[in-house]
Amino acid sequence: MHRGHDHHHGHDHGHAHSHVHHPEPGRVGHNAPGPKSVQWQTPHLPHGHAHSAEDPRTVDLDLVETAFLEGFGRAPDPVSFLRLAGIPFVGETGDGQRLHLLRVQTEDVVDVGAVMPLVGGDGVRYDPLPAKMTSRRRRLSFLYHDGREVIRLGFMEARSLHDRSDAARIEIAGH
Repeated sequence: MHRGHDHHHGHDHGHAHSHVHHPEPGRVGHNAPGPKSVQWQTPHLPHGHAHSAEDPRTVDLDLVETAFLEGFGRAPDPVSFLRLAGIPFVGETGDGQRLHLLRVQTEDVVDVGAVMPLVGGDGVRYDPLPAKMTSRRRRLSFLYHDGREVIRLGFMEARSLHDRSDAARIEIAGH
């Protein structure tokens, strides 16, 4: 009797399928890591070695931030998307400062030139970059107001605020 199994990875287990997965030349086995493999799990540590006290909310945060950037611009309901991502509308820093979210800002950055100091420190040299050396990236910022000024926070900084979103009152400095 054949029992099916389901563990969600794309390879053939010798069953009568017409599609067979072959590893890339020079790679060993069907589980060989690809060029862009990502490990989300904590690797096994030697016996007796304690796991790090690292906050699990910060593991692979760069990948989470990239996913946020990709999804936020297409989200039909940005407010709900922010809630789902754990970004507080009213956040409190560790020292008790209240911050109120005003804006989520994304910025496309393309590096097209490079500056290098000249030997002897008497200036710099500028060179436009060839197409294959240009770089594209996106920046993400959360603009909060503290009652006096606008404060720009990154993804991790905004997520680390204590969520006080139920508070609606804003204290005006000097009053």
